[in-house]
Amino acid sequence: MLPTASTTILIAGFGSIGRRHFRNLRELGYERFVFLRTRRGSLDDAEIAAWPSVHSVEEALAHRPSVAVIANPSALHVPVALAAAEAGCALFVEKPLSDSLSGCEQLLTVVRQKKLTTMIGCQFRFHPLTIALRNALLEGRLGSPLGAEAEWGEYLPAWHPWENYRESYSARKELGGGVVLTLIHPLDYLFWLFGRTRRITGTTRPVPALKTPAGEDWADMLLEFADGGVVARVHLDYWQRPPVHRLSVWGEQGTAKIDFHAGTLHYQMVDGTTASEKVPEGFERNAMFLDEMRHFLECCHAGQPSSIPLEEGIAVLEMALEARKVDG
Repeated sequence: MLPTASTTILIAGFGSIGRRHFRNLRELGYERFVFLRTRRGSLDDAEIAAWPSVHSVEEALAHRPSVAVIANPSALHVPVALAAAEAGCALFVEKPLSDSLSGCEQLLTVVRQKKLTTMIGCQFRFHPLTIALRNALLEGRLGSPLGAEAEWGEYLPAWHPWENYRESYSARKELGGGVVLTLIHPLDYLFWLFGRTRRITGTTRPVPALKTPAGEDWADMLLEFADGGVVARVHLDYWQRPPVHRLSVWGEQGTAKIDFHAGTLHYQMVDGTTASEKVPEGFERNAMFLDEMRHFLECCHAGQPSSIPLEEGIAVLEMALEARKVDG
């Protein structure tokens, strides 16, 4: 059954990202939900009191949803997604797909057998400047790409001030936490820009002052891409204040640099010319989440693959696990 305004949507998990998707789905006109929850979260749940909340995936699927939004901790994604897929649900799975490759091929088999629309929630593919940079690369504006560098640093204790950050999924290995998987977006958009990798090396370490249970608060990676020989450096951390999120791409004809916090894209060409772009006036971060969900639902209606299907989620997860030297 394809989603319509009367479709029942299963939302697994009601942390900050589950709440965002719920609110965005309502803004997009959807009003029938069932929530699969542990109720161990610290956020107030009064706003979903009018909808059923259940504790098992069997109870959730008894409400016959046709779409499942998987927004529980990363380590728990695949079992819920697999049950929902076997019930015929289209799947929107928050990044990362999982914390290991266990069950991913089984999930992919079910999705292909049932011809389900799937999408991984990687909202930076819907950022206007990332889109502009990708278009510039496709048009050859920078000439042949040579290298790239992405840096994303955040201060973990400031993310969710209402909770103990050491108890959050981002800080706990058993829930799929750690900086590489939690801040996986640069690996995803580099995959989007340059394709599959030939080799990845990486190192991770704790920031002692944070004392996170996962002990993975700082990561540096070197990625060599199979097509074109592009080499990219990626740095991620849970410590920087103020936060930074930047992406640079060097080509034979020039350089492009995005500052996501400033909302700017700057070009410096080898002939000395420069150009700049900014995010649209009034741009808000939630616009990326709205656009990705709208795209997913439109693909469901059309019975078409999304722009970030399950196969790409698996490929990017493989990159992250290789960088962490974790066996899937």
